[in-house]
Amino acid sequence: MRSGSRLFAAVIVSLSFLALGTLAFAQSATTSLRGTISDSKGAVVAGASVTLSNQATGFSRTAKTDDQGTYQFLEIPPSTYLMTVTAPGFATTKRENVVLQVSSPATVNLALQVQGGSIVVDVSGEAPQVNTQDATLGNNFNARQLTDLPTEGRDPVSILSLQPGVVYIGNRADSSICAFDAKTLARKTCGHIDSTPDGVVYVAPTKEVWVTAPRDNSVRILDSQTLTQKEKLTFEGQPEGYAVDAKRGRFYMNYEDKDLTTAIDLKTRKTVAKWPAACGEDGPHGISLDQEHGFLFVACSTRAEVLDAGHNGEKLSSIDTGDGVDDLAYSPTTRTLYVGAAKDARLTVAQVDAAGKLTQLAQVPTREGARNGVVTKQGTVYLAHSQRGQFAGLVVVSPTRK
Repeated sequence: MRSGSRLFAAVIVSLSFLALGTLAFAQSATTSLRGTISDSKGAVVAGASVTLSNQATGFSRTAKTDDQGTYQFLEIPPSTYLMTVTAPGFATTKRENVVLQVSSPATVNLALQVQGGSIVVDVSGEAPQVNTQDATLGNNFNARQLTDLPTEGRDPVSILSLQPGVVYIGNRADSSICAFDAKTLARKTCGHIDSTPDGVVYVAPTKEVWVTAPRDNSVRILDSQTLTQKEKLTFEGQPEGYAVDAKRGRFYMNYEDKDLTTAIDLKTRKTVAKWPAACGEDGPHGISLDQEHGFLFVACSTRAEVLDAGHNGEKLSSIDTGDGVDDLAYSPTTRTLYVGAAKDARLTVAQVDAAGKLTQLAQVPTREGARNGVVTKQGTVYLAHSQRGQFAGLVVVSPTRK
């Protein structure tokens, strides 16, 4: 569907590719590179030509530095590149083996030498610096690392959402919660609860791990270092979905069987608000949050809603998505919401304005069973499969421009 200047294209990726080594779907994402070009004295060089090329793939792209000497490449395929910089009055400078990894923005700064003849200066040996200007980071995982994860289902989409540091994973089979090194996937510490874990989230303001357990209407609070249980919170409904609001000191959660969305104070552990989700008989499912504006996005089975969590929980807007919604993904950078409907086999892409109103940008046909997306900073969405439709694969939806 055309919307403004953007189109969205869906690609079906079979999980049978896992047996071939590195995950094939990881190469569907993109990455970016930026940096500053200066002279040997540190003065910036405007108007320099910076070219990234890969002879094996035939890829080549050129960018010019601006008045501040900065260049930028967006949405480029992860690979190993040759970087070539030319500017009037300076020697051509080449940087070999620039390795760019999936969803890992990198920075390469180069200093040019004044030209004293026809020479080429080769720069090598240093790895690109990780871009610290945003939090979009990615890791490469092979099939063995994926299958070694002790999680029910081993959902590849959850791997794409990992960030450097510690990752906490719940295992429904043995009711364990384990900490893993996000880079190596090495197991660090494990703990157990006396119920089946569902959602697992690290709560930074309190340095705890909160675990929802719908079977006994509880949330378990674990010490993030030892993973021993510190407290058990019991509720009147079944916990479903979660979002941590560090700005307001709250933990948002749905009661799926009561059609309610609630807010819990992180310090007192008390429920401070209950808002009608109005999702109907199926109740509310997943939650996502725009922390800056206080918008809480609630997934109903056939639509997505926006609640004013920053104030009184008023329903600000909703949008029809098709049937089979379980969770939703939100990009605060672009203020865009992505909702996969498993039964109706489509992805709804919508944007929220300053007043909390949702406007549909596109609806993309997917596959029956595709739901629960993870979105990258560039707007690529990875939709995992459910049991519906017997489809063992990923649907990858990427924005394209005119």
